[in-house]
Amino acid sequence: MALQRHHKIIIGGTTTILIIFMITISILVYTLFIRQEYNRSILEGKISDSQADTQNKINELTNNLIQTKNSLSSLDIKIGSVTDEIDLLKSSTSADFSGIIEDAIKSVVTIRTDIGQGTGFIISDDGYIVTNSHVLAGGSKINAITYEQETISANFIGYNNELDIALIKIEGEYNSIRLSDSDKIQIGEKVIAIGNPLGLQFSVSEGIVSAVNRPGPTGKEAYIQTDAALNPGNSGGPLINKQGRVIGINNFKIGAGESLGFALESNYIEEIVNEISQKAMEVDLL
Repeated sequence: MALQRHHKIIIGGTTTILIIFMITISILVYTLFIRQEYNRSILEGKISDSQADTQNKINELTNNLIQTKNSLSSLDIKIGSVTDEIDLLKSSTSADFSGIIEDAIKSVVTIRTDIGQGTGFIISDDGYIVTNSHVLAGGSKINAITYEQETISANFIGYNNELDIALIKIEGEYNSIRLSDSDKIQIGEKVIAIGNPLGLQFSVSEGIVSAVNRPGPTGKEAYIQTDAALNPGNSGGPLINKQGRVIGINNFKIGAGESLGFALESNYIEEIVNEISQKAMEVDLL
């Protein structure tokens, strides 16, 4: 039986609606797919950015850790340096000079002749001693009395009258004390003088460097001025800095003033001792 006209219209309309519905569904599905892809792309971008940011933060954290470690290492060094400075500061105070004195005093000797006495200090382990030449003047015998109270006969090596330096020697092995570079002396630094003032053996007095390059009896500007107490018997003894080294040899004081002592600078001591030793060697060779 043939379809009537209205039946054809209904079927055609239904088909059209189905086609339109399918097309619409297809468009919706496609749109959803595109949106999902778009969202996925955005999400991946965010994830990538987040990963990059995270990596940057990790790198930054690593750099900070490295810097912190280096800072700690540097701090350790600085702490060590500060500790050294504190030790140096402690040694420059009266209460803590004792450690330096304990070592230095073992290298100091009492010089006794048949007409007087003074002080000297051992500058080499084999017994060479520096003192003032006026300590020995007029004497016929020289004895050195060590910190252990051992009396030892000393041999005269030579002297320099201009700068009042004499070199003698005792036999044996001893604790020596080192000379410092007197060009590095600072005005105001703490010092100690070791000697035998008025016969009081191995006495110690503390003071500061008041001035440098002061003129001496001959006009030579080679003396340290100090307020450390110096008295008869201190002559020839060492003036020691806070490192325990000799910066000068105690030589004279101005009697009319208070705390006006003078010591020949250590660089001149070294120069004169070398000259005396050289002359003594030349005499031996003859």
